[in-house]
Amino acid sequence: MSDATDRRILRQLLADPDVSNADLAERAGVTSASLWRRLDRMREAGVIQAIETRIDWRKLGYEVEVSLRFTLDKTEPRAFDDFIAAARLVPEVTEIQTFLGSVDLRLSVIARDMAHWQQIYRESILTLPHVADSDALMLVSNIKNVQALPL
Repeated sequence: MSDATDRRILRQLLADPDVSNADLAERAGVTSASLWRRLDRMREAGVIQAIETRIDWRKLGYEVEVSLRFTLDKTEPRAFDDFIAAARLVPEVTEIQTFLGSVDLRLSVIARDMAHWQQIYRESILTLPHVADSDALMLVSNIKNVQALPL
């Protein structure tokens, strides 16, 4: 579906999501009209889903990031739905993922400091429904965080 020109456009867009369309067209070596057609086609095909804003939570005072892994009580038919609905209501939960295997779900949670983390854990995490087992991993450093595919 995509050709070398599409991949060139995507590479440039990934490198600088704030680039203007005129600059993007120039960097990708296409006309503005061609760029528009290609971007529209890639959006319609679902290749480009959204241009996102990434927030550095640490710069906003959130110094703690915890990855929580959960195994749910699967004897409860609504375990996944109830858990996910409750987790979505926790403002500090930035990501919810489901898995196949021994771990059912993973939450990413941010907190300002350890006292705030303890408050979130006691008031919000421990009250999540249908938890059979959980495990917490505190982020120490982020070595690689790439959202892009090698195009």
